[in-house]
Amino acid sequence: MARTIPAKTAEEQAQVSEIEKRYTRFDLSQRIEHIILLVSFSLLGITGLAQKFATSQAGESVLAFFGGIESSRYIHHVSAIILMAVSIYHIIAVLYRVLVLRVNLSMLPVPQDFIHLYQDILYYLGRRKHKAYYGRYSYAEKVEYLAVVWGTIIMAITGFMMWNPISTARWLPGEAIPAAKTAHGGEALLAVLAIILWHFYHVHIRHLNKSMFTGQLTEEEMKDEHPAELAQIKSGEAGKRPPVEEIRRREKFFFPAAAVLTAVFTFGLVKFVTFEQTAIVTNLPRGETAPIFVPFTPTPSPLPAPTPTPGGLAASSWNDGISQLLNDKCGTCHVQTASSGLSLATYQAALQGGSRGPAIVPGDPQASVLVLVQSAGGHPGQLSQVELDALIKWIKAGAPEN
Repeated sequence: MARTIPAKTAEEQAQVSEIEKRYTRFDLSQRIEHIILLVSFSLLGITGLAQKFATSQAGESVLAFFGGIESSRYIHHVSAIILMAVSIYHIIAVLYRVLVLRVNLSMLPVPQDFIHLYQDILYYLGRRKHKAYYGRYSYAEKVEYLAVVWGTIIMAITGFMMWNPISTARWLPGEAIPAAKTAHGGEALLAVLAIILWHFYHVHIRHLNKSMFTGQLTEEEMKDEHPAELAQIKSGEAGKRPPVEEIRRREKFFFPAAAVLTAVFTFGLVKFVTFEQTAIVTNLPRGETAPIFVPFTPTPSPLPAPTPTPGGLAASSWNDGISQLLNDKCGTCHVQTASSGLSLATYQAALQGGSRGPAIVPGDPQASVLVLVQSAGGHPGQLSQVELDALIKWIKAGAPEN
């Protein structure tokens, strides 16, 4: 005997229908575009900020994770190329939707957005019962989108200036290059913070919006986020497409024009990357070390000349040669800054040392980290053998300051 399954009431069927009802928000091409943008932007932000703060502990760790500064720069450049390529595709895709499908430019600001902002302020102040009724995109989404457009333009211009410094210096004053570096790093920091503090909150923390991955929103999500658009969909006013014959006719003109525009953009992208061979090449074979040249005629000095060491180095004490030697060879990393916690700017700082221990131990060269690092060779500020011998001789003599 077959069981009789009671039929659902009309109210229950309406509830199920409402729960299962979904509305397409992003098609497959838009979702793929977003994923590529997400990956390239993330790599750009991570490798770029690591280079900006390369002397910090976090920066050193990130650069080491990616295989060093050269690998990080390569990943950064490849990610920039991918970002520019997806930007070109986005321009062509937007033109297709506007010129062929006649989709409204709903992402651009309109006066109604300012009214929505005012209504939301009243809502948050308790002077209004509900938020504004947003359409396809809210004013917050429009601002975020335009920020991505603006940021991409700024990063492309300043990135070109740093990628092609010789050509930039031909057209602009030399000060424009460090200015571009500052603007590039500042915009990167602003973009990363905006994504973390603004985008993540509104999309992932306040409520988990998965539409950019699934392509759809539920009925309840549409009511909460885009009630005006939902009303247009239900009334049949939204989502209307031109007749197929009209679309085909427009495509006959659009596709050739889009092919030419894509070729122009692609040519520009190739020129961007290959515009010049930069004068700064860091992957050079290690050069030979040799004693520095010292003229036979010493520079006149009102002070008595200190006792010279082998090779012409006046290094009888910290103030009579050692400080100047270390400033010349190690100044960039350990005088102007304190890389790895080691500062050689003063005698006391040199004795204190850095994260690896005391740089100088008076009377004991073998316990001095500075001697151990220099003896291993290959250091960015490598001393010559004559200079290293003078340093060891000074430490054996007790490393006097005066």
